[in-house]
Amino acid sequence: MKQNAVSAEIVEPYAEALMAVAQSQSLTEAIGQDVQSVLETLGSSTELRDFLVNPFVKGEAKKAVLQQVIGAEVQDSFRKFLMLLVDRRRIFLLEAICKQYQALLRKLNNAVLAEVTSTVALSESQHQAIVQKVQQMTQAAQVELETRLDPDLIGGVIIKVGSQVLDASIRGQLRRISNSLTSA
Repeated sequence: MKQNAVSAEIVEPYAEALMAVAQSQSLTEAIGQDVQSVLETLGSSTELRDFLVNPFVKGEAKKAVLQQVIGAEVQDSFRKFLMLLVDRRRIFLLEAICKQYQALLRKLNNAVLAEVTSTVALSESQHQAIVQKVQQMTQAAQVELETRLDPDLIGGVIIKVGSQVLDASIRGQLRRISNSLTSA
């Protein structure tokens, strides 16, 4: 718990600084796309993530690999930000900083993140229905869905928005029935 608090004290100012730079250059969405791209790359490559967090790897090597991985596809401001993280020995917090930037961007755009867990992939109509339901619940202008598959649910979905959880899964219904039978 203590490490998370310390990390938060470091992560938030860096994410806010990146947001301030993005806003001053009117690049909030473009840098948001760069951040998403970096998160996807880190999520798909454990080798890259392990390389960046390794304290024994020199900063110059980390910079060279980052330059190679991100190429010329990202905004110059974001590239400089990544190099600053390496220089300040904060690159190990890159994933957390990127997620915090996304949270700031959602707040700026009056958007929310809904984490949806289902047994099977959602169809387009189910996707739209969940977006509409979340918009009604939160009054948000935009809804981003992050989907996960969990075959243990048996059927239905679990939707989590912030601290609110809507459990419409069969597993959740069975658990509620079991609780009501044992309490009666």
